[in-house]
Amino acid sequence: MSPDLMIDPDLLRRVRGEYLEMPGLHLTPRQAERLWGLDAQTCHRLFDALLASRFLCRTRIGTFRLAP
Repeated sequence: MSPDLMIDPDLLRRVRGEYLEMPGLHLTPRQAERLWGLDAQTCHRLFDALLASRFLCRTRIGTFRLAP
């Protein structure tokens, strides 16, 4: 099953929208959990889905940002 099928579509839209509104946004998983009120497992699945779709990429320091 695709990772994005396990994530609430409204949450995916919201997070994609925030990254598009703030193209310089770089978040660690812990920062994302606090910002969006997510538990660690949901946040992990969310980032997995956004990485798999190539919407986000992971930096060397472990933050997630818009993919080039």
